[in-house]
Amino acid sequence: MVETLKSSAPHIHDATTFDDLVDWGAQPDCAEGQSHSTGRLLFKGPNNQPETGIWVCTPGRWKLSIPRDEFCHFVAGRATYRSESGETIDVEAGTAVMFPAGWTGECTVHETMRNIYMLA
Repeated sequence: MVETLKSSAPHIHDATTFDDLVDWGAQPDCAEGQSHSTGRLLFKGPNNQPETGIWVCTPGRWKLSIPRDEFCHFVAGRATYRSESGETIDVEAGTAVMFPAGWTGECTVHETMRNIYMLA
């Protein structure tokens, strides 16, 4: 696997299976289970905007509030996002979701998921 984060165009080959991940810790305020995150930051711009990388998370459930527009391309696992209004978004490998800034609800990870993300 090739990682070229200092390139003029930072990139990771085989991002769907890249395993040189960093421990990002336990998901705070888990309501169910003990979700744990690992990941790899690909790029972070000035004032942390934009930010893009790989996020892997183990099963559990927690409330969340999306601080900035976030595009997610799920490449492995299975999860359910439920908005405060009750809308359900089921994700699995191949699902792409654009969460607008301010989206609130909860996430339930059923099978360890891998997400290629970009925060604007």
